[in-house]
Amino acid sequence: MSQAIRTETPADIEAIRAVNTAAFGGAQEAALIDALRDDGDLLLSLVAEIGGGIIGHVAFSRTHVEHEGGADPAVALAPVAVRPEHRRKGVGRALVQSGLEQLTERGETLVFVLGEPEYYGRFGFSTGPAAHFASPYAGPYFQSLMLSERAPSSGAVRYARAFAALS
Repeated sequence: MSQAIRTETPADIEAIRAVNTAAFGGAQEAALIDALRDDGDLLLSLVAEIGGGIIGHVAFSRTHVEHEGGADPAVALAPVAVRPEHRRKGVGRALVQSGLEQLTERGETLVFVLGEPEYYGRFGFSTGPAAHFASPYAGPYFQSLMLSERAPSSGAVRYARAFAALS
C-alpha cells in the first residue's frame, strides 16, 4: 500500500495526537501541536496516511526573526513524527519534503529546525547559516534552510508562545 501526504483536517486531531505520543513516548509534542493550533501559530500541518490510517505527521509553525529593521516572518519545523512500526520507510522524508515544497510555493523564505544534522542535511538544512541567528535552541543541532534569497541572514529567532512550555 502506498502512502498519501495531505493537509490535516479537524477529524485528524486525535490521530495526530496518537502518532506523536507513540513516536515520542509521551504527550509533550502532541500538547505542543495542540497549543500551536489553538494559538493560530500552526502554519502547515501534514499527515501521512496508509489505507485511511494516519502513520505520520509534521508541523510547521510561524516564527519571526527580529533585527534592527523590524521583524521578518520565518517558519519552525517541529515536530516530525512517524509511528514506530513505519519508521525507516521514507515517511518522515516525504512529510518534510512535501512541507518544504508547499512552504516555498506559499512564498516563505526561511525555515529553522532543531534536529540531527545528518538527517536534516538531506533537505538542505545547515548549522553554518543558523549560527548567525540568536535562538534559545542555538547549538550543534540548530539548523536553517533558506527557501528564498529574500530570507534574513541574521537576527533573533522568536518562536511561537507554545514552545515556551517545552522542557
